[in-house]
Amino acid sequence: MDFEAVDFWGLDAELSEEEIQIRNAVRAMVDREVLPIIGKCFEEGHFPMHVIPVVAEMGLLGANLHGYGCPGIGEVAYGLVMQELERGDSGIRSFVSVQGSLAMYPIYTFGSDEQRQKWLPGMAKGEIIGCFGLTEPDFGSNPAGMRTYAVKASDRWVITGNKMWITNGNIAQVAVIWAGTEDGFRGFIVPTDTPGFRARLVEHKFSLRASVTSELILDNVEVPLDAVLPGVVGLKGALACLSAARYGISWGVVGSAMAVYDEALRYAKERVQFSKPIAGYQLVQEKLVEMLTEISKAQLVNLRMGRMKERGLLRPHHISFAKRNNVAMARRTAQLGREILGANGIMYDYQVGRHLCNIETVYTYEGTHDIHTLVLGKEITKIAAFE
Repeated sequence: MDFEAVDFWGLDAELSEEEIQIRNAVRAMVDREVLPIIGKCFEEGHFPMHVIPVVAEMGLLGANLHGYGCPGIGEVAYGLVMQELERGDSGIRSFVSVQGSLAMYPIYTFGSDEQRQKWLPGMAKGEIIGCFGLTEPDFGSNPAGMRTYAVKASDRWVITGNKMWITNGNIAQVAVIWAGTEDGFRGFIVPTDTPGFRARLVEHKFSLRASVTSELILDNVEVPLDAVLPGVVGLKGALACLSAARYGISWGVVGSAMAVYDEALRYAKERVQFSKPIAGYQLVQEKLVEMLTEISKAQLVNLRMGRMKERGLLRPHHISFAKRNNVAMARRTAQLGREILGANGIMYDYQVGRHLCNIETVYTYEGTHDIHTLVLGKEITKIAAFE
């Protein structure tokens, strides 16, 4: 049956014709290319590589960047793209989000024009896949503790260290690696075929199984002097990339929640227990109402956030608010959806169990719920409580 999106507050009326067209095109693609195969991909633990040329042809890689083969769509339209991709699966949205926000964005924002010309057109076409190396085995929430280090020689940089939980690592041709230097933290563009660079696949996951997750090992990796991103020094560059990714996540998880809600509502109307469909029982209706209410609130947050971003008014604490609220909402929605489906909720025949597992990763990466709580706490009290 056709997917029925949540629009309780008539928010489509606040979207432009172009935004609706973009959303609907991605929605149709997800129905056609993702949903028929994603359950099997999740069960078998592999990423559907055939999706890459499809999303590239649609202009979804670096979609909100301008030039260099990127279409430069608006920020609300970009958010709607993320929403529809995650309605299919968090792993699909993660691939597109990492390619655009974490690999292309730092080259676009902090790179030289030569670096942009060299890498971005191929990345927009999906011919070059990128990954983003910031998190390390011992340093996630505290990136300032990273041990990866780059030493400047006469004609090259030599990078040594490890990165962990890296989406796209084993399928990437280029990595944006963040490392300490004598001048502060810097970003480096590292081709993955450089001697000393290895990617090790992270296996045995119960979450994001239709996504490539890797450990990166850099053992005296030598890159030329012009491999460094010249436009930023310090962690502010890496954190800007994370803000770009968190923006997309905040939209994406609404798609996950809408998929769960749509499936749970249909199931509740069809599943008969005792004398009537379970949708006719008060406790089930309470669950559905909570799901609808929280999805609608998250949609309102996203729309406001997107318009603020388009006007240059958005700040990192706004994104932390949205990421924290919306992911927690999607997590709770997935739990309620699984409850409504009962035992069927753990079967691959339905979507809810897959979204329930995936959201556990999304709840953690790009800043945990607790870290975003502290970000907001610092904003409202002006006192940092991280240590």
